[in-house]
Parts: sequence; C-alpha cells; structure tokens
Amino acid sequence: MQYTRSSALFAHAEKVIPGGVNSPVRAFGAVGGTPIFIKKAYGPYLIDEDDNQYIDYINSWGPMILGHAYQPVVDAVIEKTKLGTSFGTPTEVETQIAELAVSMVPNIDKIRFVNSGTEACMSAVRLARGFTGKDKIIKFAGCYHGHSDSFLIQAGSGAVTFGSPNSPGVTAGTAKDTLLARFNDLNNVRELIEANPNEIACIIMEPVAGNMGCIPPKPNFLQGLRDLCTKHNILLIFDEVMTGFRLAKGGVQQLYGIKADLVCFGKVIGGGLPVGAFAAREEIMNHLAPIGPVYQAGTLSGNPLAMAAGLAMLQALNQDDEVYRRLEEKTAYLHVGMARVLDANKVVHTINRVGSMISVHFSETAVVDFQSAASGNNDTFKKFFHGMLNHGIYIAPSAFETWFITDALSYDDLDKTIAAVEAVAKTL
Repeated sequence: MQYTRSSALFAHAEKVIPGGVNSPVRAFGAVGGTPIFIKKAYGPYLIDEDDNQYIDYINSWGPMILGHAYQPVVDAVIEKTKLGTSFGTPTEVETQIAELAVSMVPNIDKIRFVNSGTEACMSAVRLARGFTGKDKIIKFAGCYHGHSDSFLIQAGSGAVTFGSPNSPGVTAGTAKDTLLARFNDLNNVRELIEANPNEIACIIMEPVAGNMGCIPPKPNFLQGLRDLCTKHNILLIFDEVMTGFRLAKGGVQQLYGIKADLVCFGKVIGGGLPVGAFAAREEIMNHLAPIGPVYQAGTLSGNPLAMAAGLAMLQALNQDDEVYRRLEEKTAYLHVGMARVLDANKVVHTINRVGSMISVHFSETAVVDFQSAASGNNDTFKKFFHGMLNHGIYIAPSAFETWFITDALSYDDLDKTIAAVEAVAKTL
C-alpha cells in the first residue's frame, strides 16, 4: 500500500501539534513508521487519505460497537444539531439517557455525565475520597484510567511501597496517595490494605483489563476484591470505560455478577462522541454538588449532541436481545481461526478474549497481569502489525491494547482477517 498523503499530512501536523498527534499512541511510536490519516469510515471499514481501505479492529478504541457511521446515531446527531449545539443549560435528553443507563446497569441509582473517560475516573476517585473521608487509593499496574495525576504512577520497589510518578508534572505528594497492586493478585491487594489500615478510600480497576492487551480477571478475583472492600469500608470502582455496554448491557457487573460501588463509563455510552460518565447508588451520588460537598462541574457536560448520540446507541443495544450473542460468536470465530493459523506456522503466542474484546500476545506464557504482558516479544508484534496493515487489517499500533470487535463485521471480513494472519505468520 502507498501512504504518500498520510506521510505528507503527518509531516505537516508535526509542525503545529506535539508529535503530530493529539493522543500519543496514534504516533506509531511503539511500532515504528508513519501513522495513517483516516478521512472516512463506514460499517467495519476505514478509508485513509490515500484511499486505502482497512478492516478496522480499533473502532475508535471501542465505541463503534455497531459500526462506523451507524445510521440511527448519525440521524440523531444531525437532527439535534439543527436545534443548536450547546446551551450550558439542562436539556431533556440528559434525563432520557440517564434513565436508560440506570435501567440497563445493575447497582446504580444516579449517573453524572462528563466529557471523557479520564474525567469520569478522576471524578469518581474524588467522590470516593469525599464520601469515605480517606485519601489513599489502590490502582493496578497496567490498568489505565486516563491521564489524571493520580493515575500516572509506576510501581514502587516492593509490595507495600508507594508508587512514584512516571510522568514529569506529577508530584511526589500526589504519588504518595496512590498504591500499586498487581492485577489478578488478591494477596498483594490484601497486603496493601493491611499496611495502610483505615487509609484507603477506594480501589479502582479495569475489571477486564484492556490497556495491557485484553486480560480477564481470574476466577474469584473480582469477588475477592468485593469482599475485601466490604470488610475494610473501601469503595470498589469499576472503570468500565471500555467494557461498559460492550461486554453486556449491564457491563462487567452483569457479566460476572459482582457489585461495584462506583462505575465509570465512556466510549460506547457516547456513540462515538466525547462522553464519559460515573454512576453509583444514591447515597454516594448525593455527595456531589449541588446537593453535596464534593465539587464537579463541566461547561460541555451533557452536551446535547453527545447525549443524542449516546441515547441512540444505548437504545439500539437495549432493544437488540441478540447483539451480544452475535458479538461473542464473531469474536470466538476470529479467536479460533487466528489460533489455528498461528499454531500451524509455529508462531509462539497466546490469545486472550472476553466477549467482544480480544488480543494476541506473542508470549510463551499465559498473560494475566502487566508483568506477563510486558514479557511478550515486541519485535514480533511490530512485524505482525505492519504485515497486517499491508494486508488491509488495522489493529492497535501497540502490543498493550485490546482489539474491539464490531457487530458490523461479516464472517467474510473475519475470514479475510484470518487469511491475513496466516500470510503474515509465514514471515514472522
């Protein structure tokens, strides 16, 4: 494939945008080469500025669960735009999507809409601290909750040490209140809690990790966390920015039957527009301003265009009783097909899958946490990424990102993808 126009656009962008991109992973820094500039998309396909077409497994990092340019969402945004794009006042559509979301997700009574997943997670942690009166939080190495200071922390030197900043601009004072745990390691979490008695406000986690590749929770891990949180009066926060409304109508809480105290949303809930949200039972949410002491605000929160898009998306998912079954079956079909051709070509790998999230790790061992994810062969991944791209398959340009399956994919698209994996596998 030729990328002449994308290369020129990237060179131009680098002059006025740091690194030429507005989110770092887009720069292809982990895989090398020049990022592809997309000009349009429809269904499961992307078209770049050089008119190359790709089968898309990024899907805007998750929200396009029913495909690009999904007509009910497009129509809803167009009609709402005709009435004005932003008012800074309450609108009826905010209540409509709030009622629908609350009806779909277990264990929440009220929801507050914001503009991004980062903002949702940041606000949820502030609310947890305000509600509990405690300062420290536990997060898991490899789980990403946006770029708020509290979350940009790397592991300390031991199981019960504080984390340290992994980005300039994050203060040591902020880092001291963030404790790092190992994903899928309940004993490690217990050690942190016991070393910091009555000081931990919340545990925040991706209940199915997607930012170190797709990593499912081990059996009883989520229930064990729930039990620890209940015992020690700690709030359990599920960051379902990726998994919410994607793995089930009610997200991971429904899928695994585990109750979280706070839940964060993004991606699917916005139908492709910038939206985030956080939700909880009434006694927690009533601590938010204007009826409670915990302050959170946003000029564009509840923006009518984003609310209209999200409402159309959630209505479509709520009305289709078969959509999650179809997504599961398509993802399983892709899993089986890729495993078959990788095995046949003796490519060392492991594949993780939950619902419509899947990732290929070029690792000899099971991938269950950040350490095991990082042990994969990144050079093999780079070759795999560029090989797939040249065969018209667009996957995330990082070994540490999940693939997202869209219902718009046909089995012919899946077969083409498996054929591409086979062709690339012969070169690895």
